[in-house]
Amino acid sequence: MRTRLSVVLTLSLACSPAWAGSGILGMDHLVPYDDSGIWKRSNQEILIYGTIVTVAGGALWLGDNDRLGDTFWRSVDSMVVTAVGTQALKWTFQRERPSETDNPNKWFQGLHAQSFPSGEVAAVTAAVTPFMATYGSEHPAVYLLALLPAYDAVARVKVHAHWQSDVVFGAAIGAGVGIWATHRDSPWIISLLPGGFKVGWVHHFD
Repeated sequence: MRTRLSVVLTLSLACSPAWAGSGILGMDHLVPYDDSGIWKRSNQEILIYGTIVTVAGGALWLGDNDRLGDTFWRSVDSMVVTAVGTQALKWTFQRERPSETDNPNKWFQGLHAQSFPSGEVAAVTAAVTPFMATYGSEHPAVYLLALLPAYDAVARVKVHAHWQSDVVFGAAIGAGVGIWATHRDSPWIISLLPGGFKVGWVHHFD
């Protein structure tokens, strides 16, 4: 319940018309550019593509015959819906990235401007949320998965790919969709696929 409340409050702020001098709610500012060490773009790419491969691979391998496989499929649902939603928002708000301008209030600048919200932070958050929601109360260490989107959020800001509000609201969207996917009666995407996907590849080798 506490997790749901925090997500609702964050999303409420996202929908608020309140604007400050520097971007949304005054939280946006340009930070020193840093594309080195842990913050390198190549490490961010390892995270996002590794997340996609892990979630898709786990879902296909396990199917939907047990709790873990079901969670993987809900993570797939969450990532797909989040990807579509964040891309639609990017096309709608057309915010310029810090790499394009030092003014966080540059909105509606054309389809090339796709800073808001952060699709990658949203995707990683969407991927881990079903696992935290399903297993966190039993195995608190699962909550450490939240470090992945947290790292990505900081990294995306450091390489001037996003403003602070972009990553905050990206994470909120991913968490909200992840909770929605977790509490559905059954995974959505697997219901659209042939029955073999529900069984999972691992069971073909039993």
